[in-house]
Amino acid sequence: MKEMIRNYEDVLDMLDSLLREPAEFWNGFYNDREKGVPFFENIPDENLVGYFKNGWLRPRRVLELGCGPGRNAIYLAKQGCQVDAVDLSEESLKWAHERARAEEVDIHFMNENLFELNVEPSTYDLVYDSGCFHHIAPHRRMDYIKLLKKALIPGGFYGLTCFKEKGEYGGADISDWEVYRSRSLLGGLGYSERKLREIFSGFSSREIREMEDRRQTSNVFGVPGLLTALFQKEI
Repeated sequence: MKEMIRNYEDVLDMLDSLLREPAEFWNGFYNDREKGVPFFENIPDENLVGYFKNGWLRPRRVLELGCGPGRNAIYLAKQGCQVDAVDLSEESLKWAHERARAEEVDIHFMNENLFELNVEPSTYDLVYDSGCFHHIAPHRRMDYIKLLKKALIPGGFYGLTCFKEKGEYGGADISDWEVYRSRSLLGGLGYSERKLREIFSGFSSREIREMEDRRQTSNVFGVPGLLTALFQKEI
């Protein structure tokens, strides 16, 4: 019987079905490339660019979670990184492949659910997530952190861009319990510096700040209402 809970994985699958946007949702979201979504532009996050400019990150092996149309993966490849980039949406990856070919960079794109991703332990120097984490339901955070710790080398970095609480583009300011009372992530959960430090307490933090507003520039992505963070796995 399909809807029978027999183990912990069945519980997770049931909760996923109540809260997670399916692949069809994201395929529809990326299908209209002209709808003016700010992060559709093919430019990298301003914080990610800054990490390389100030020497915190160097060209190494990278895993990007929720890569979308590939803008950050392309930047990372141009810095000399070996990039694996995963996304649930086939439509977003079609766009990402087109962009990568046009930019003449080699990126390994994977159409997978990140919770079913099979990675070798201590493989990546950097795991980067721009806009995926705030769509992760609370019951999946432990699996998310487990993936980070498995994927990263000792001393490896985890970079994050996510909704700030009550941000301009989203960021529901509700408790984890309220997510399940309302059976909704309300478009994406919002976070504060305190919440991020608590959730990722197993990592040391290099920087947590608001994203800079760079809408008047053309070479990097930066909008208000987002938080950026760079954590490091302990050696």
